[in-house]
Amino acid sequence: MEFSQEVFLHSLAQTSPYPFLIPVEKAEGVYLYTPDGKSYLDMISGIGVSAIGHRHPHVIQAIKNQLDKHLHVMVYGEYIQATPNLLAKKLASLLPASLNCSYFVNSGTEANEAALKLAKRYTGRTEIVSCKKSYHGSTHGSLSVSGNEIKKQAYRPLLPDVTFIEFNNLVDLKKITSRTACVIMETIQGDAGVRIPTKEYLQAVRKRCDETGALLILDEIQCGMGRTGKLFAFEHFGIVPDILTIAKAFGGGLPIGAFISSEEKMKTLTHDPILGHITTFGGNPVCCASALATLEVIEKENLVSTVESKGKLIEDLLRHPKIKAMRRIGLLFAFDFENEAIVNNIVQHAKENGVICYWFLSHPNSFRIAPPLTITEEEIRKACTIILEAIDKS
Repeated sequence: MEFSQEVFLHSLAQTSPYPFLIPVEKAEGVYLYTPDGKSYLDMISGIGVSAIGHRHPHVIQAIKNQLDKHLHVMVYGEYIQATPNLLAKKLASLLPASLNCSYFVNSGTEANEAALKLAKRYTGRTEIVSCKKSYHGSTHGSLSVSGNEIKKQAYRPLLPDVTFIEFNNLVDLKKITSRTACVIMETIQGDAGVRIPTKEYLQAVRKRCDETGALLILDEIQCGMGRTGKLFAFEHFGIVPDILTIAKAFGGGLPIGAFISSEEKMKTLTHDPILGHITTFGGNPVCCASALATLEVIEKENLVSTVESKGKLIEDLLRHPKIKAMRRIGLLFAFDFENEAIVNNIVQHAKENGVICYWFLSHPNSFRIAPPLTITEEEIRKACTIILEAIDKS
């Protein structure tokens, strides 16, 4: 009864007519396990969350240590607690000096919602510029600045005064003006099928924001935390955002996000009105303990240094005439095929044979791979063999 499909399908709200329906009893490392003992190699890291694998021992110990002290004690921003303090200090040590102040929230979409508020409050402006094909979350504000019209239409009206530009298009940057409060973009567009900007483009975005006084928000909810071969993806491009948003892999398996800026900018949320942004559960000490331990694992195990070689191995192994295009940065991949039906067949066949890959919401002709950074060469070869078999049979 614990793993009843009937309960899952009718007592839990569904997100689509086609759930994956894998009963998960436990997870360890790069594997998921069903109650009957079948294993699945998780080549998508729970959609980017389990970047250091499932249940890393250091993370589990940090969570247990915090459980022995206290859970929630007060809404965000009132009590001094050790783990949020340590996490904020750690992030400041890893980021450029202008990103020295963190605000912890519960998810990626909340981080983006708050970042938009901060930009409006700090600049006194209202226009938001975002990119076509972008994905920033599914709450109203985040949906408003996301580029998938099919996902948005049923929920209009959304936020007003949002302008969309073409990602990687230098000419479109003229649409950023002195009316613009902020430009929000994914450093790497994930849901659009791993769209990678040129260094010239992101540097031009930074320059245009500086010229107009607009703030640059970089959404690294999916591409941050070592996924691209740098701890933060913006490090590839020689720029620094005014506001950075992170989540997913940040929590090591627990729900936490953050928006990060300068102390000067963050102070604008403390007055006129006070509590300009507030959250009950943001900065939860157990989630902060897990996030801090995750950063420590990435650092101590030098995981970022292995990302490129592992990504290159997957790129070399997954070659097939049916693949129309492959886009990769680090361990984030999109593989394009002729149509959606082929992709569905590949994903289903791989699942039946113990490998989890997945499609993109906004680019159904592709499937994604984003395995844990801890994956071994042997596990990569095993997964790629099964994926190639799935492509052959698609």
